Amino acid sequence: MIDIRAADPGAEDLRPIIQAHLAHSWGATPQTSNHTLDVDALREPGIRFWALYEAGKAMGCGALKTLPDGTAEVKSVHVVAAARGRGLAQVIMTYLADLARTEGVSALVLETGAAHLSEYEAARKLYEALGYSYCGPIFGYDDDPNSAFMRLALEPRP
Repeated sequence: MIDIRAADPGAEDLRPIIQAHLAHSWGATPQTSNHTLDVDALREPGIRFWALYEAGKAMGCGALKTLPDGTAEVKSVHVVAAARGRGLAQVIMTYLADLARTEGVSALVLETGAAHLSEYEAARKLYEALGYSYCGPIFGYDDDPNSAFMRLALEPRP
């Protein structure tokens, strides 16, 4: 059974997931363009963090950062390597979108690696499949050739 719940990114069972996420981004992104958050940054005000558990074991995570323009930035979506290919990242992304929609957030936005950074190809394909479209730099970012910015408008559900 899959369970997504608010969590502390510094919890013992979640630290390895955050470390794996950081290691991936450090290896895939030029450091001048790396916007990955560590545990301390994920605990800052305005950022909420969730963990995905399956049969009681932490398998992934994701966060939302509230932005002053009425949007929220998706941060730190990661699924452990052993659980990839099963749609868990989509489960996390859908959960975040549904939650943001119920809270009246106008759109979800995100920054990921640009097309020439092949390590982010799966992430870009997932975001595209979920309806995200490419856009200019989002709040708090400058234009960067190593970044792709994406946006998903959130219409209230009837």
